[in-house]
Amino acid sequence: MSRRTSRPTGSGAPSAGASPGRTAPDSPCPCGLPATYADCCGRYHSGAAAAPTCEALMRSRYAAFVVQDAAYLLRTWHPDTRPPGVDFDPAMRWTGLEILETTDGSAFHTTGTVTFRARYADGGRPDALHEKSRFVRHEGAWVYAAAVFVD
Repeated sequence: MSRRTSRPTGSGAPSAGASPGRTAPDSPCPCGLPATYADCCGRYHSGAAAAPTCEALMRSRYAAFVVQDAAYLLRTWHPDTRPPGVDFDPAMRWTGLEILETTDGSAFHTTGTVTFRARYADGGRPDALHEKSRFVRHEGAWVYAAAVFVD
């Protein structure tokens, strides 16, 4: 999820039904893994832990779009490509994330990619963002660097 503008990577609502920006710690995590928000992406958003892989960072960034956590998105964006801000579109709701492929991006790598499909509804119309995101290590942590839009 790469764009700083609201289309198509603006805001959304957790697929579990919570309101944007107000995901309860015991709600299912919006990233789709079988864990609560607090035990999954919430710990990355709060700064209690760092994403250990580029896939974990991708999932946490998707969840950050869902809960509209602009600070986390900017913090996990490489400084060379980081925009000045993130816009959230109130008409957009993120509805699901599907990881299609991950290459490299483990504790033993310095780069990695994640190809994914993020589903959303824009003004009630369903659509999807298909992207291959590139991640790199910056000052020891995984950060989002760039993307190629597949569709």
